[in-house]
Amino acid sequence: MDKLVVTALMPCLNEAETIATCVKKAKACIERMGVPGEVVVADNGSTDGSIELALRHGARVVHQPMKGYGAALMAGIEVARGEIIVMGDSDDSYDWTAFDPLVAKAQEGYDLVMGNRFKGEIKPGAMPFLHKYLGNPVLSFLGRLFFKAPVGDFHCGMRAFRKDAIRRIKLETPGMEFASEMVVKASLHGLRFAEVPLTLWPDGRSRPPHLRTWRDGWRHLKFLLLYSPRWLFLLPGLALLLLGALGLAMISQQGILIGNIGLDIHSLAYAGAATVLGAQMALFAVFTKLLGIRSGWLPADPPFERLMQRVSLEAGLIFSLILLALGIVLTVQAVSAWSATEFSALDPRITMRKVVPAVTALTLSGEVLLASFFLEVIRVRRPGDNPLPPLTISDPTPPN
Repeated sequence: MDKLVVTALMPCLNEAETIATCVKKAKACIERMGVPGEVVVADNGSTDGSIELALRHGARVVHQPMKGYGAALMAGIEVARGEIIVMGDSDDSYDWTAFDPLVAKAQEGYDLVMGNRFKGEIKPGAMPFLHKYLGNPVLSFLGRLFFKAPVGDFHCGMRAFRKDAIRRIKLETPGMEFASEMVVKASLHGLRFAEVPLTLWPDGRSRPPHLRTWRDGWRHLKFLLLYSPRWLFLLPGLALLLLGALGLAMISQQGILIGNIGLDIHSLAYAGAATVLGAQMALFAVFTKLLGIRSGWLPADPPFERLMQRVSLEAGLIFSLILLALGIVLTVQAVSAWSATEFSALDPRITMRKVVPAVTALTLSGEVLLASFFLEVIRVRRPGDNPLPPLTISDPTPPN
């Protein structure tokens, strides 16, 4: 069989009311484009006759026993024979007669061509209010902010992509967050993006959709956060660390007045806590990034990896000792002030200016010590890392 150009891929779970319509529309669009193509239905356990209808109208069907939107689509991608795959829902909410602009962009060399319903049209009743004005705009904004993905509609269900490019980024989430994973990993791996305006219609089913607003919204948000250690840990952590350290430096000298608000030893305690938490979050960002790269779910980052090579266990231990010494010095000063009063009651407004920074420094010393060893654990060589070069053996010269 000649290599196909286009595969129209539809995930399906009990879509008997609409699957035949979608298959017929997709086949008509392929015929109109005049390119070799096919329709693949990725069944996810339908029991309502959807599969029989799809087969009757000329679709190939792949059966995916693992439940989930992403699981069904991954099975479909695996068996698709087209160089370009157009995926879209099988509920007749997208116009399967008009996906040729997506294919045209992919033929121009773009790896992932996203539909954009906000640049196109959302028909009345096609998208719930919360999805239209909160969920999709917020999650799409976060996706652009976190990953620099040039996508205005992260969760558009119709999109086209080059099969070889998408297989390289190794998609693996089985649920609804698959839609986010495709965009995020495509951006992280430097794939080329394009967008095409699309129209979203009210779906043709008489039952509620499989999508659950809050559950699936949270799953998308969680995915975006986990794949961005910078925004989950690093930037909030550095902000806390900076504010906490600034508060410690200023209030440990004397109370400060901001307008009618006075900041003194109680604020000093919170500043110490913010410093410790901020440092821990920054360390978590480093750990997550390294683990993600080593496990393969984050792409390689040569500048970051070179930086980590310069951060040795010994350097971490030295920094830990410096913090320990600072904490001990401040503790000795506090105890000396106490001993000067023959260990009687002290004015906390004086002693706490030494005690809180001392406790903060001692805690950070322990954090850095443990983090240094944990970083070394992450970097332990795995079997197969840096294999030894081929050995050269010289035999003795035979005697004359």
